Amino acid sequence: MGHSQFLVLGFLYLVLCSCFSYSLADQDKDKITVLPGQPTNVDFNQYSGYVSVNQQAGRALFYWLIESPASRKPESRPLILWLNGGPGCSSVAYGAAEEIGPFRIRPDGKTLYLNPYSWNKLANLLFLESPAGVGFSYTNTTSDLYTAGDGRTAEDAYTFLVNWFERFPQYKHTDFYIAGESYAGHYVPQLSQIVYERNKGIANPEINFKGFMVGNAVTDDYHDYVGTFEYWWTHGLISDSTYRSLRIACESGSSEHPSLDCMKALKSAEMEQGNIDPYSIFTRPCNGTASLRRNLRGHYPWMSRAYDPCTERYSEVYFNHPEVQKALHANVTWISYPWRTCSEIVGDNWTDSPLSMLPIYKELIAAGLKIWVFSGDTDAVVPVTATRYSIDALKLPTVINWYPWYDNRKVGGWSQVYKGLTFVTVTGAGHEVPLHRPRQAFILFRSFLENKPMPS
Repeated sequence: MGHSQFLVLGFLYLVLCSCFSYSLADQDKDKITVLPGQPTNVDFNQYSGYVSVNQQAGRALFYWLIESPASRKPESRPLILWLNGGPGCSSVAYGAAEEIGPFRIRPDGKTLYLNPYSWNKLANLLFLESPAGVGFSYTNTTSDLYTAGDGRTAEDAYTFLVNWFERFPQYKHTDFYIAGESYAGHYVPQLSQIVYERNKGIANPEINFKGFMVGNAVTDDYHDYVGTFEYWWTHGLISDSTYRSLRIACESGSSEHPSLDCMKALKSAEMEQGNIDPYSIFTRPCNGTASLRRNLRGHYPWMSRAYDPCTERYSEVYFNHPEVQKALHANVTWISYPWRTCSEIVGDNWTDSPLSMLPIYKELIAAGLKIWVFSGDTDAVVPVTATRYSIDALKLPTVINWYPWYDNRKVGGWSQVYKGLTFVTVTGAGHEVPLHRPRQAFILFRSFLENKPMPS
């Protein structure tokens, strides 16, 4: 080998080493030393901070990475990106703080305790507040808050991933999955499609995307309408006449612009349902929940922006403490508004929202990706009937017919395995399955990772 070749190799070595050390330096800056109020027996690493997704507009998204415990060898575990929906709701508020994360917030809004069924026991968890304007994620272009939509949200999330993997190169080529719930039924398939299509033609892609999982997911406007009204009627929440009115006035039109007759029928349905928690119809609503219910913009007029158990209130206290924000490396630009579980500005001004995710499902099923859909069966907002109608519309061959799955010899729900998709229900769970049924949700996640049917 000639002298010039040695010089070139040496130069490349120096460049690679400097890039890697730069990444490690950024990681060190993002490492969380300790969260205020956290218990003493924490045996896993955490990182949080900002990743720029559009320098010109000044958009940066906030993330929180919670690794598996050291004893479980995090380097050998898959990486899961978790997204909450809304649109406009925080994955830190819901996914991390009351569903699948390792910490729960006590009623004092100051101290934390451990969740025994945290998913970080099985995988490394990456929570993303998306789009800009949600939670701690910000933009320096005010108009961005009023023009968010599905398209830009997916593109920004992809840019986030590309840049995040540069900061955390040890996760490149790790098995990577995307998961979420509710309106993330749009976010998750759309981002999955972008990752899949941009990986095409790359022999060993850095984002080693393996599949996705969604729960109580907004999927297809027509089937969501039909299935939701049917759920309300069959569960005795509305009258026969209102059910007929809903089917006539709402199912035939576009859900983007419900007719006046449809809105009138929905108002009747709301009155007939009374003061229940529509996200979990058999549990008592937290005091004042009914007064907090607001209709989402025209897309699903019966859907308020976020499930509102009392735990949501503890989040708003905890994540607004200055010492908590400092520990999380959050709010570094001194955002002019307090941290909220959901952004009304973003949610109320949502721009683009395709009518159906089913074409994306068909593409990604054909690509051989692992796809699981789950549904808590006491949710009246995106109910199990809506999801079943959507899956049925895919016309997939059945591999394992409908069967009960078990946890400690008790039925945990039901499942059906199709060619290219597995569907699982969780009995007694509301809109946020891991909140209401944490143990059963943990079993579900373990089965998903192992790609095994639910235990029968």
